[in-house]
Amino acid sequence: MLRPPRSRLWRMADVAVPLVVGLYLTALVVDSSTEHAVVLTIFGMLAGVALWWRRSHPVPVMAIALVGGLVVHLLAPQGIFPFAGLVAIGSLAATRPPRVSLPALAGLLGLTAVNFLTAAADDAQFAMAFPVVAWALGETVRNRRVAVEEASRRAAGEEQARIARELHDVIAHSVSVIVVQAAAADDVFDERPDQARAALRSIESASREALGELRRLLAAVRPDADGESPHPQPGLDRLGELVEPLRAAGLKVAVRREGIESAGPLPAGVDLSAYRIVQEALTNTLRHAGAGHAQVTVRASSGVLELEVLDDGRGAARTGNGAGRGVAGMRERAAMLGGTLDAGTRPGGGFRVHARLPLRGAR
Repeated sequence: MLRPPRSRLWRMADVAVPLVVGLYLTALVVDSSTEHAVVLTIFGMLAGVALWWRRSHPVPVMAIALVGGLVVHLLAPQGIFPFAGLVAIGSLAATRPPRVSLPALAGLLGLTAVNFLTAAADDAQFAMAFPVVAWALGETVRNRRVAVEEASRRAAGEEQARIARELHDVIAHSVSVIVVQAAAADDVFDERPDQARAALRSIESASREALGELRRLLAAVRPDADGESPHPQPGLDRLGELVEPLRAAGLKVAVRREGIESAGPLPAGVDLSAYRIVQEALTNTLRHAGAGHAQVTVRASSGVLELEVLDDGRGAARTGNGAGRGVAGMRERAAMLGGTLDAGTRPGGGFRVHARLPLRGAR
């Protein structure tokens, strides 16, 4: 599974944590002034540098931290805290289940217990608590992420099942009526044209009723819609109307169009979905990202409509956005048209939504 781009704070932590731990272990070497300074430096820096990969390869990093920590502790026992191991066990518990992280915790506790041979009992007991705390924090992060993902999957599954049941009821009943009446009309078309016309009227009535039911169902799926709107469905030509309230709310939005006029009229489904994707992205920016500026770029070229929404906020997908349902909805809209959508934090800060919607075959 691809991981979303990291924020600037996380990237700084990726650099700072190995650096701080490496400097601490190097300071132990300088302070110990033993004949094992070279060995201490090698193993200490190895354990510190390995923390760079603690999120992508937590198990090997944990093993390196344990081996390096044991060597450093045996040669420089004045450092009672295995800092590299504490960082590694937190990352391991945050990304792996207890069946993987608990044995690593036991190994780290064993390493920390070596303090009973080289330090006062009070100091050793105090140091033993830190691995447990680091593991508990990581396990809390993992449990929260698992709970959010499970709730999102369950909600999506329940909604899909409900819609499927209702669609089955509406379509199965109406189509059955239509099939029966069509067969009856065909049987009496020549001998009893009046009955054939009555059957055709029944088919028309059933079709209209089914269409009305489907419209009401789709309106219910959209909780912000009270009914059928008398106005045409919005499209990219109404982006100006879309961004005006956002500007009034304090979000400075710039809209760029490239190649739209030369592409000709957009397919109705693409036009509507593109508008909704931009609308959702800007809504997330306004509500969750804390941004001051946003830029919308709409580009049509080579049979593809590209949408890009950039902001300078802290990342809408990471802050209370209903477990990411807004981004999931945008992806579903793009996927229904055979397109793709990527969303994530930008390297320089802010958030980016980029969609590619095919124009050919979508009319």
